[in-house]
Order: sequence, then C-alpha cells, then structure tokens
Amino acid sequence: MARLETSAESPVPVRVVALRIGEWIARLGEIWVDGQVAQLGRRPGMATQFLTLRDPNANISMQVTCPRDVLPESVVEGSRVVLRARPDFYLERGSLSLRATEIRPVGLGELLARLEDLRRLLAAEGLFAADRKRPLPFLPKTIGLITGRASAAERDVVENARRRLPGARFRLENVATQGVNAVLEVVEALRRLDRDPDVDVIVIARGGGSVEDLLPFSNETLVRAVAEALTPVVSAIGHETDRPLLDLVADLAASTPTDAGKRVVPDLAAETAGVADLRSRARSRIRARLDRERELASGLPERLRRTVRNRVRQDADDTAALRARARRRLESHLEAARSDLDHVRARVHSLSPKATLDRGYAVVRRGDGAIVRTPAEAAGVLRIRVAGGEFDATAGR
Repeated sequence: MARLETSAESPVPVRVVALRIGEWIARLGEIWVDGQVAQLGRRPGMATQFLTLRDPNANISMQVTCPRDVLPESVVEGSRVVLRARPDFYLERGSLSLRATEIRPVGLGELLARLEDLRRLLAAEGLFAADRKRPLPFLPKTIGLITGRASAAERDVVENARRRLPGARFRLENVATQGVNAVLEVVEALRRLDRDPDVDVIVIARGGGSVEDLLPFSNETLVRAVAEALTPVVSAIGHETDRPLLDLVADLAASTPTDAGKRVVPDLAAETAGVADLRSRARSRIRARLDRERELASGLPERLRRTVRNRVRQDADDTAALRARARRRLESHLEAARSDLDHVRARVHSLSPKATLDRGYAVVRRGDGAIVRTPAEAAGVLRIRVAGGEFDATAGR
C-alpha cells in the first residue's frame, strides 16, 4: 500500500485517513484472541450479541460483536475465552472492534495448565526464591489490608490481630476480590499501601472459593507487582488447600486469613508472660547470687584474721632471718676491715721514723733546726734525737 504524501498545504480528508486505517486493519485477517469477558449483554431476539473482552494481565479491553448462535450459553462475565475474530474498523465513529465467528470457553484443565506454565516461567526468573523473602516486622506501626468490603476475610484478619495485640492499627483497602476488575484494583491498592511510610506490612486476604474465583491471585501482573513491592507482603487467600501463585511470591503465605491475623502481630499476653518469666528468673538468679555472697561474707572475718596472723607470722620470720643475715654480713665486713686496718697499721709503723730510731738510728739537727746530713754541716751545738728522747751535743773537729 502506497504511503500518503501530505503537508500542511495539501492535507488529506478524514475519510481518506479512516479508509486507509480500515484497509491496514483488514489486512490482519482472522486471528485467535485470548481474554476474559468483562461485560456481556445478551439481547434476546437480537441476531448480534455484544461483549467486552479484557486482557487479564493489563488494563486493556476491546469490544466484540458476534452472531447469537456463536456465543455459548456457558459464557458469563468473568469467563476466560478464546475466540476467532476479524478486526473491524467502523469508519463513521473511527472505532475498532472484533467481529467473532467462533467463541470457545477455556476449560479448567486448560486454565490449570496455563497457570503451571506461568509458575515455571516466574520460578525461572527467581521471583519465588527463598532469599527474596523479607522478614515481617515484629511490631508493625500500621498493617495494610487489601480485601473485599465487609468480608469475612477482613473480619478474620482484624479481629484475630486485635485479639493478640489490642489497638493494632489497620489501613483498609476494599477491592473486588474476584471478577474482571479484581487484578487491577488489588494492584492499585498494593501500590498505594507500598507508598505509605506508616505501613510496615501488607496483607492480601480473601476467603475460599472455586479455582475460577481465585484466578486473579495467580495473575502475572499481580504476582510481579508483589515482587516489586518494597513492603513485606502476606498472602492470605482461601483455605489451606488453596495455593495461588500469590502464595509463592509473597514474603509469607498464611494458610487462612485467620492465620494471617495471628502472624502479623505479636501476642501481647504471651510477650507479657515471657517478660514476667524473665523478670522472675532474673530475680531468682540475683537472690541466689546474693545468698552465696552473704555466705562467703559471713566467714570472711575469721578467714581474714587467720590470713593476717599467718601473714604477720611469716613477715616476722622473714624479718628475723633478714636481720640475722644482715648481722652476719656486717660482722664479716667488720672483721675484714679490722684485718685490713691491722695490716695497714703494721705497714705504716714499719715505715715511720720512730721505727728507724728504735733500730738505733738518731736524728741530728743544728741550732737552727736544719737536719745534719753531712759532717760538714755539723757545727756548734747540735740537738740529737734518739728512740729514748733528745739531748744536746757539741760538734768537735
């Protein structure tokens, strides 16, 4: 198909654009489409029936027309179907729809097979890995709760949580929990709660139901939204036997909404009892320690007296031994000094002039006191000193 050449000076009419769009769409031919019936208006007596087909994983829908005999009676709003249709562009309104020639309801077995394929795909991406699970806060400031309005699931979560922790705070998001709008509403509520800084944990709760009723909680869009959430998410869907994909991606899968109410908050009574038990055990330990210390302290004076007596006795013995050793050392030093002194005295005596005089020598001085060393120096009256004393003599020639 040739491209339209246009400009501001030579625009094309709307009809030409519409015709060209219709031609392009017509070239698509018949296709098979998978979707969920969002709206269905059966018109008795009308040859043409109208329905809205919605993508279960996105907020996108299209109008579908079909002959009355093509639409099975088993198809109702919320049914999953595949249909063979041709795209139809309505020129007068510029709208696009599908003109179906065959519609087949998707059976439960096929739905379960698709869910299993989706589970394997998401598991391969690591969305269900254990190391992605985040621990729940011990004492959440606010609990975000996504559930149906005035539902039994809402009552079970709130009542059981407040029974364990009176005054537990909730931020409720009431949404459709089945049907064509359920996925979109749950995802939007999840994102609102995830943005709230006061919400520490989010619970998605719904009561039991058929596999078809619980399909929104195995929807890929919802599973990925939970995986992307920054706040820990608790899945509380149906009964213990129900196992939607939400259970696999959530940080905690509660068996029932009642179980979720018990697991998101601590049991105040049990915690109080635990604190009381710890306090009692601490008191018992302290009393036992004080009793031991008291027993030890009661015998302390006598032990101290014995210790002091023994120490004093030992110190006295050590002092006496030291005194005896000091006396012996001093006497030894004195004896050695006395011997050295006698030896020095003997040497000094042997070297003194008196010792020389005792051997018969004499010291001769002249009258002026000078010592006479040669005969020439002897003249006049001399003073002679011998060992026994002194006397005078006259020098003779």
